[in-house]
Amino acid sequence: MEPRSGCPINAAVEVFGDRWSMLVLRDIIFGDRRFFRALLTGSPEGIASNILADRLVRLVEAGILTRGTAARGQRARYSLTEAGIQTLPILYALGNWGLDWRSGSPELRVRQQLMRDGGPAFLEELMDELRARHLDAKPKPYDGPSPLERLDAAYAAAAENGEAEQPSS
Repeated sequence: MEPRSGCPINAAVEVFGDRWSMLVLRDIIFGDRRFFRALLTGSPEGIASNILADRLVRLVEAGILTRGTAARGQRARYSLTEAGIQTLPILYALGNWGLDWRSGSPELRVRQQLMRDGGPAFLEELMDELRARHLDAKPKPYDGPSPLERLDAAYAAAAENGEAEQPSS
């Protein structure tokens, strides 16, 4: 997929310039949804199946995801590439902007706040964990819960306090 110009911003926008691509990446990274059905039913925004299928193809063609081979009747699993893992700082920046300038549900905002509080070190740990999950890199030892476990615990605590909205299925 050749970009329309040599501008790096244009090249990135051509891959990520629609809301669905970023939300699919969000769900793969933070929700560990790696199969079509999980991505389809787990999206609180209610992505349509044809849009999801199109975005997955585009993200694979752009080298952001890989699609595992699946035998007939089996589900294909999507994995992040290193380029896909490197989208985390972009999602982080967008999330920080959203924390500052937009409202949202407490249980989803708490994860972004945890990442913000953890700063660059948290992002690096999270990218290392994603490499272990998606690229079969050797997992790094954690002194306590992993970054994804901390994000899930923050969400669960917000849900337990009655702050969570029920996701649509």
